[in-house]
Formats: sequence, C-alpha cells, structure tokens
Amino acid sequence: MPIYDYACKKCKRNFELLVMSSTVPACPHCGGTRLQTLMSAPAAPGKSATLIAAGRARAAKAGHTSNYRRSNGKIVD
Repeated sequence: MPIYDYACKKCKRNFELLVMSSTVPACPHCGGTRLQTLMSAPAAPGKSATLIAAGRARAAKAGHTSNYRRSNGKIVD
C-alpha cells in the first residue's frame, strides 16, 4: 500500500495517507473526499542494512547465535 500526499479542497489542509487502490481516501480533518493528489517528496535511502550488519557483528563477537544461518551452518557477518 503506497503513501500518498493529498490536499483537501474543503478545509485546505495537506496530509499523507496510506491507501489501497480499492478505497476512496477521505480527509482525516473534515472527512471531505474532494482531494488533490500532491507530489510526494522523495525519501532518503535508509541505513538499515548498515545498522543490521553492525548489530550482527556485535552479536557474533558476544557469542550470540541470533545471526546463525541454518542453510550453511555459519554465523553471518
């Protein structure tokens, strides 16, 4: 489900909604359904892969098996 930015033509407020294609979005402030779709600002790339890798490395040093991969029987770094 994508997040869209909208502008309500009734109350003139901007907001974001997570909507499915089968639903009709409504303004969370006034309930209006006359909405204008706005251009969304691009999101910066996340750093979660780096954080996960660092966390796994710390866990491996501490001897935790939370990063044990069953497919090859080895600790993932």
